[in-house]
Amino acid sequence: MHRTAKGESMSAITLTTPLERATLAELRAGDAVQISGVIYTARDAAHIRLIELLDSGGELPFDLSGQVIYYCGPAPTPPGQAIGSAGPTTSYRMDPFAPRLHALGLAATIGKGDRSPQVREACRQHGAIYLVAVGGAGALLAQSVTAVEIVAYPELGPEAIRRLTVEAFPAIVAYDTHGNSVFPTDT
Repeated sequence: MHRTAKGESMSAITLTTPLERATLAELRAGDAVQISGVIYTARDAAHIRLIELLDSGGELPFDLSGQVIYYCGPAPTPPGQAIGSAGPTTSYRMDPFAPRLHALGLAATIGKGDRSPQVREACRQHGAIYLVAVGGAGALLAQSVTAVEIVAYPELGPEAIRRLTVEAFPAIVAYDTHGNSVFPTDT
């Protein structure tokens, strides 16, 4: 990993899932990354179901350890493509759920926009990161997806949990494991 004098990455850092905590500890807010491997989609409705499942003592539909959840509800899939437009949704709606999922091993989330102080602290405390993807570029981001499988809650349509296989999915580290953020703060 090479950085400029200001700490910025000179080129994108390659990450392969499942993510290792030691690798995440080397990342800094502002680093550009490209993710390859498996990531999962989940939005509001799916998060509510995951928490209800945990509260009832149930087992989650996938192991969170080292995994990435992408806050995305993809558009219908056009013929000949793996997925439709797959842009990030606003992340703060998942803030009530993220700290609990990070405590269970979730390594990263991908979305857009700033998050609550509780999510930033959960990332620091549990050695996780928050990544942002470019909003409005869903068709471009979908080009990184090579395969899709629904793993839970198909009745939720676009909000079903999907397992995406991605190749060089681009994102920026917004919160690193050290408590740093790319977003301006009041403190």
